[in-house]
Amino acid sequence: MDQSNRYADLSLKEDDLIAGGKHILVAYKMAPKTGYGYLEAAAHFAAESSTGTNVEVSTTDDFTRSVDALVYHIDEATEDMRIAYPIDLFDRNVTDGRFMLVSFLTLAIGNNQGMGDIKHAKMIDFYMPERVIQMFDGPAKDISDLWRILGRPIKDGGYIAGTIIKPKLGLRPQQFADAAYQFWLGGDFIKNDEPQGNQVFAPIKKTLPLVYDSLKRAQDETGQAKLFSMNITADDHYEMLARADFALEVFGPDADKLAFLVDGYVGGPGMVTTARRQYPGQYLHYHRAGHGAVTSPSAKRGYTAFVLAKMSRLQGASGIHVGTMGYGKMEGEGDDRGIAYMIERDECQGPVYFQKWYGMKPTTPIISGGMNALRLPGFFKNLGHGNVINTAGGGSYGHIDSPAAGAVSLRQSYECWKAGADPIEFAKEHKEFARAFESFPGDADKLFPGWREKLGVHK
Repeated sequence: MDQSNRYADLSLKEDDLIAGGKHILVAYKMAPKTGYGYLEAAAHFAAESSTGTNVEVSTTDDFTRSVDALVYHIDEATEDMRIAYPIDLFDRNVTDGRFMLVSFLTLAIGNNQGMGDIKHAKMIDFYMPERVIQMFDGPAKDISDLWRILGRPIKDGGYIAGTIIKPKLGLRPQQFADAAYQFWLGGDFIKNDEPQGNQVFAPIKKTLPLVYDSLKRAQDETGQAKLFSMNITADDHYEMLARADFALEVFGPDADKLAFLVDGYVGGPGMVTTARRQYPGQYLHYHRAGHGAVTSPSAKRGYTAFVLAKMSRLQGASGIHVGTMGYGKMEGEGDDRGIAYMIERDECQGPVYFQKWYGMKPTTPIISGGMNALRLPGFFKNLGHGNVINTAGGGSYGHIDSPAAGAVSLRQSYECWKAGADPIEFAKEHKEFARAFESFPGDADKLFPGWREKLGVHK
């Protein structure tokens, strides 16, 4: 059934829709299957995403038609399809009337992904009007709260040197805590890797008290505050709360130095919102493990990494992993900096829409995946600043001297970039950074040809 007369209106102007403030706009890359017209398939997509059925039904009235999703722009050559969703379509909380991300996803990326006339359809951007921004939680804490704890300025407080305890699985409680202590002697921030939790060989109730002891000893030895991001991911709401409550009890007077990590993609929006609402005093660390199943450029359905990050800010993530923008081991390119800009700035141009955040707190870009001190200067140059958390596992524990030296080398790399110094010359005066060249010779050869001769390394 061709529903384009009802679910498409190509006379609508995007600027007018934005000025009106009564629609969420969504842009997709969509292609119909062979034998289906583009506008017909697009209208069917909008119908399935809102009020439509595959047949005319007697219960439809004029009000129902007023909340139809409408295709307002198509370009078959570029597969550009855009839909305007009236904000009244979306489910609201009974308790406080606020917006839910699950409702947005249920309509905008729900059953339409499996329709028989759609070859593929991937969300590449969305626009939220001011009233909708107001009705999402947004972050309760941001990177300025971590800078304050670390004794930094709360504006442009700079790079936070972090790591992931490696190996990601297989360490018993004392070994895990020892690895944390070794890094904290030089670094700021440690996170659980995404699968680390309550394994039988490292139960939380044995591991976490030892980790906190390591944190206290490292603070005493260095005179500097330390931060730990604990994985509270679980299937069950009450299990999440049990893990978080236990962690807060263990950390006690240092509870402000404890972040809560959730695997937000595999766990879903409910997990993120539970953590955000139950623990607004904690930094909420969104790990996006598994997202590549839909966000990878090779995936033609779902949504992009940009969309995932933008949604995380609405949900209230204090920080989210954004990849390494081509400078580490994770999939991505240098122009992925647009992801970071969208979540950290108060207004930003996305792939399609210019989004204003109207004062919503920012979400910190968390850079992770194959980074080390040699790769960081290029990353900072590409991003244009260093106000990020970087969790370098191999870049710390793979340092030739120690994890603490690895942590120091990371910070020195930031200082080198910030000073606009030549990395080889900077290394001559900074031992830990210099030893990073020997620790990661493959990267050194690629990024800094001739480094051995310049630094006097002969092996």
